[in-house]
Amino acid sequence: MIENDADLPIVDAHHHLWDLEGELRYPWLVSGEHQWLGDYSRIRRTYLPPEFRRDTALHNVIATVHIEAEGDRSQQVAETAWLTRMNAEHGMPNAIVAHAWIDTPNAEEILAAHKQFPLVRGIRTKPVIASGPGDSVRGQPRSLQDPKWRAGLSLLEKYDLSWDLRVPWYHLEEAAEVCREHPGLRIVLNHTGYALDRSKEQLAVWKRGMEALASCPNVWCKISGLTVKNQPWTLQVNGAVIREAIGIFGVDRCMFASNHPVDGVKASWDWIFTQFKYVTAGLPWEDRRKLFAENAIAFYRISIPG
Repeated sequence: MIENDADLPIVDAHHHLWDLEGELRYPWLVSGEHQWLGDYSRIRRTYLPPEFRRDTALHNVIATVHIEAEGDRSQQVAETAWLTRMNAEHGMPNAIVAHAWIDTPNAEEILAAHKQFPLVRGIRTKPVIASGPGDSVRGQPRSLQDPKWRAGLSLLEKYDLSWDLRVPWYHLEEAAEVCREHPGLRIVLNHTGYALDRSKEQLAVWKRGMEALASCPNVWCKISGLTVKNQPWTLQVNGAVIREAIGIFGVDRCMFASNHPVDGVKASWDWIFTQFKYVTAGLPWEDRRKLFAENAIAFYRISIPG
């Protein structure tokens, strides 16, 4: 039997919601600064579950994972509470990855507060990154080499939380060193390792870093964030990177995600997932189910609505 792509179950493993008229604040979005993925004016609007459902209406989305939306860090637990209300009102998101610093005196207090909400599955906490492949932040507080920050990752294991790792391609090999120190921590790399520079030289750096991370059996990969500056979102631009990432990590440790509405600076949700379906059309149906839904369900321990 040939299965219908329209029926392919999808768990969007990485998306955001925000209410710009509400109490939560998103300085990066309203300020217009740091627009390194493109023109943010296209996404500078409230984005709630009804709009997400309109964006995904042509696809069989069975669950979603909300990743902290880089709001005001004094409101990190408030964001989790608001998302819990969104789930109660709209049936989504079905898992929450919250924010917490892991190197502050109140780190455990914040983690414990997040754990009071049953949908919280993990934490995204970002290390300091260099401005580019020719720069370095080694030795700085909260860098990948900071012993205090690295030790803080043990708190995630203590509270049974996964770690969403987000660094650009030129930090991937360094990130792999950190991941090796925490073999019991469930880790997922965000945004395909942000392969934002597609030059031959920098793709080689990205590939080495991806291979280093994939050598850690506890590290998975989200295929998303394929927003190359000054390039459209097409399979001509992104297809090879998608196939390479799946080849490096394997079908059992990859999951597709939209990063919407942020990736909306480049393409619609429908366009992105239609391209994901197209690029995987030659794979067995069982493998596609893993990439589009089952791996995300397993990693984030999602209970699918009945």
